[in-house]
Amino acid sequence: MNIFRHRPLGLLAVALLVAVAGCSADDGHTVAVPTPDARTAPLCRDLDKALPRKVDGQARRDPEPRSAYTAAWGSPAIILRCGIPRPPKMVDPKVAVGQDPDAIAGGVDGVDWLMEKQDDGTWRFTTSERRAYVQVTLPEELSGPDDSAQVLTDLAPAVKKAIPEGIASMRH
Repeated sequence: MNIFRHRPLGLLAVALLVAVAGCSADDGHTVAVPTPDARTAPLCRDLDKALPRKVDGQARRDPEPRSAYTAAWGSPAIILRCGIPRPPKMVDPKVAVGQDPDAIAGGVDGVDWLMEKQDDGTWRFTTSERRAYVQVTLPEELSGPDDSAQVLTDLAPAVKKAIPEGIASMRH
């Protein structure tokens, strides 16, 4: 017996299921959700509300599990995590004086970032001089030297609005 012939809504339900399954923000991968402390969590929730609908022309499509501490845009996804622990390179003296080829400090539109090259050649950016650490990981397609500027430019207004300047929690 063909269930689609006798149940016209069955086909629609299957089509919707396929469409939803195909819309995973990060191609089926989950994103580790940070566990910010009580001082940082409200800042991250404010950031989630302030984040743009598009980054680098890519629509927001949040990863699983859904959380106010994570966001994503495009596929493969640009991933944002708020409330992460301080990255070890954040206090590495080599980075501060420009002697680490895989980590440099810089700023985009009033937001300072630690830029770290990952083993796979992609880049990860973490805010500095803000009361919460916000981390942005770029997919390989956007990890060229000039590609990250638009992503960070698009995120800067939300970071400035929601995460005040200051010293973030020192927890690891």
